[in-house]
Amino acid sequence: MSSDSNGVQIHNTRRLPDFLQSVNLKYVKLGYHYLITYLFTLTLIPIMVLITIHVTQMNLDDVHALWLQLKYNLVSILVCCVILVSGSVIFFMTRPRPIYLIDFSCYRPPSRLAVQSHQFMEHSRLTGYFDESSLEFQRKILERSGLGEETYVPDAMHHLPPTPSMAAAREEAEQVMYGALDNLFANTNVKPKDIGILVVNCSLFNPTPSLSAMIVNKYKLRGNIRSYNLGGMGCSAGVIAIDLAKDLLQVHRKTYAVVVSTENITQNWYFGNKKSMLIPNCLFRVGGAAILLSNIASDRRRSKYELFRAVRTHKGADDKAFECVYQEQDDAGKTGVSLSKDLMAIAGLITKKLFNAYKKTYIPDFKLAFDHFCIHAGGRAVIDELEKNLELEPKHVEASRMTLHRFGNTSSSSIWYELAYIEAKGKMKKGNRVWQIAFGSGFKCNSAVWKALRNVKPSPNSPWEDCIMNYPVMIHA
Repeated sequence: MSSDSNGVQIHNTRRLPDFLQSVNLKYVKLGYHYLITYLFTLTLIPIMVLITIHVTQMNLDDVHALWLQLKYNLVSILVCCVILVSGSVIFFMTRPRPIYLIDFSCYRPPSRLAVQSHQFMEHSRLTGYFDESSLEFQRKILERSGLGEETYVPDAMHHLPPTPSMAAAREEAEQVMYGALDNLFANTNVKPKDIGILVVNCSLFNPTPSLSAMIVNKYKLRGNIRSYNLGGMGCSAGVIAIDLAKDLLQVHRKTYAVVVSTENITQNWYFGNKKSMLIPNCLFRVGGAAILLSNIASDRRRSKYELFRAVRTHKGADDKAFECVYQEQDDAGKTGVSLSKDLMAIAGLITKKLFNAYKKTYIPDFKLAFDHFCIHAGGRAVIDELEKNLELEPKHVEASRMTLHRFGNTSSSSIWYELAYIEAKGKMKKGNRVWQIAFGSGFKCNSAVWKALRNVKPSPNSPWEDCIMNYPVMIHA
């Protein structure tokens, strides 16, 4: 404080520096990330240094004095040892068992099932089921969908007129499931008789005997196998199946679990003119994946990944969320799956409600936690919504966009085609963490985090094996 010649006091105000401008917050967050990640190591190192210094300064008299202390306190030492050993045994017996992903396989349909956009539209016109307004609507959806010209539809949809039937649906299921499983068993050299747990998920096709029973019959799996068949759980059911297999592997020791994730199109094609029910025709395509999990410690050496975390979120208590993906009949009695106009908002609801994105609150930088992202290829708008809400960069959603372009929406198996894409590009390095996140009817958001145990190479007969050199491609707006 100072005063001028007239006696007026003048306050010198010193402004604090603007730390938001002077410090790059990116590096602050990165430093905090490393501090939290390696906190235990950073704490342990000084303690070990102090102990080492103290031990090196001891002479023979100090060692003798320590021995006398131990000799005359034998009971206390024995009690401490018993407590330490008991605690260690309890810890190692009760801690969760590591779950290893030995390998996975994605089904690659034969080229005869491929369909181009103009073929799709011409075929739809020739069936005679759709009026001009519906045809124009489907054309616009295809243009904006992000699908390429090499996606696949089942045999029954290539016929004129289409021939959906129970037999054709079973044939599609067999082609997809057996194709993925044959390749999985060939790549891993695991015998079907060694499989102790089987989980199959398919939302819309649930015949009797079940799909899981079809697999048991085909591969002559053992009689005491624990098999489960998940139906009606939508595109996020693949992660639910992984989570169920994980829980079962915590209970049943030294065994293998196989998860099969697929969807069936043959009997679920919509032949009416309700626009909200025509969208699945344009987006969903043939696909499926088979995943081999193990809780056997010795399998770690040959496994690709270890399951780090599985998280499930269900918003079914909210009526709008519950009804945004809904199987029903239209006014003409034709069955299909209706996608609500609120779906994109609901797809964003999980991130917005979980992370309160409607308010100006802190959004975690997921790029610091995960090296790769496999966002369910539900459609171009779904990927856009997640890219925006999670503040990702184009490279982080490349696998999702390219999977949608090459294979379409293959429902619960899409996250595995995306993981196969990352492997085929040679981007999966030891220690990398990958986040699989999927949305499904109900409405549910489920995710799984895997940690790479080595530099992962694509397995033989990868779905990208003969086309990865053509990707990524430019997708026009």
